[in-house]
Amino acid sequence: MGSPEFAVPTLRALAAAGHEIAAVYCQRPKPAHRGQAVTRCPVQVAAEAMGLPVRTPARMRNDTAEHDAFAALDLDAAVVAAYGLILPRPMLEAPRRGCLNVHASLLPRWRGAAPIQAAILAGDAETGVTIMRMEEGLDSGPILLAERVPITEETTAAELHDRLAELGARLILRALAEDPPAVPQPADGVTYAPKLGPADRPLDFRLDAPTLARRVRALNPWPGTTAVHSGTVLKVLAAQPEPGQVEAEPGTLLGEGRVACGGGTVLRLLRLQRPGRAAQEVEAFLRGYPLPAGERLETPPA
Repeated sequence: MGSPEFAVPTLRALAAAGHEIAAVYCQRPKPAHRGQAVTRCPVQVAAEAMGLPVRTPARMRNDTAEHDAFAALDLDAAVVAAYGLILPRPMLEAPRRGCLNVHASLLPRWRGAAPIQAAILAGDAETGVTIMRMEEGLDSGPILLAERVPITEETTAAELHDRLAELGARLILRALAEDPPAVPQPADGVTYAPKLGPADRPLDFRLDAPTLARRVRALNPWPGTTAVHSGTVLKVLAAQPEPGQVEAEPGTLLGEGRVACGGGTVLRLLRLQRPGRAAQEVEAFLRGYPLPAGERLETPPA
C-alpha cells in the first residue's frame, strides 16, 4: 500500500524477494501537471508494469465493502509506505502480522506528512527509517526496526528521499524475515512534520542565513523556494551561508549573488532560475540577469 516514488523501491524489493503480493493499493489517478491530464501515481505505474493487481479506492474509513474485500485477501501482512489514506481499525487488524509501515524518520521524531523535509529544516544531524506496526494513532505504533543516516550541510530533500527509500526497502525485508519484537515508542521526544505546499515557497530574508540555507535544501525539489527581484519571481535552487557579518537591511543584495539576511548574516545564492528559463549556476545566471549590489530581494506573497 503506497503511492509516491518513495514507495516504489519497497514494492520492487518485496517482489524480488519472492513475497506473494496479493494486491497493490494506491491513490487513484488524478489530474496533474500543466495540462491537468489524469496521471497514475508512481506505485500504480510500477505495479502494472510488474503485472500485479492494483486497487485504487477513493476512501477507506467508512467503506465496509472495502474492509471486507481487504479481509478476504487473507494476508500475512500489509506493507504500507506513504499510502496517503487513513486505514481504519478493521483493516489494521485484518492481516495476521498487522500493517507494517515504512516511515522516513526516527520515530517518535517527525511523525506526520513531511518527515524528510522537517528533519532538514530543523537542522537535525541525522534521520533514518523506522518500520512500525500501525495502530489508529498518527505514526504512533510500536517499532520493529530502525536505522540511522547522517544529514550533512549539503544534503537536500531529494537526496535524502532517495537514500531513505532504498533503506526502507531493505529494512522491510528484514522485518518480514526476522519478525522482531515490537517496542513501544517513547512517550517523550514526539514531534510532528506538517504537510508542505506552495505557501511554504517564499524565502523570508529576516531569518538568518543558516536557517534559509536549510530551507532551500529541505524544499528542493518540492515545493521549492522563491524570492522576488524587481517584480520577477526567482526560484532559489541552491544556497549556502557565508561567514562574517554585514550591516544591511535583510534582503539587500551585496553583489556576486550574496544577500543580507537576519542577524547580519549573509546567504550566497548558488543556483537560480527565472520564469521560462533553464536553471543556472549563479555565475552564468548573473551574466544574463545581474543582481546589482544595493538592490533588494523581496519575499514573494504566499
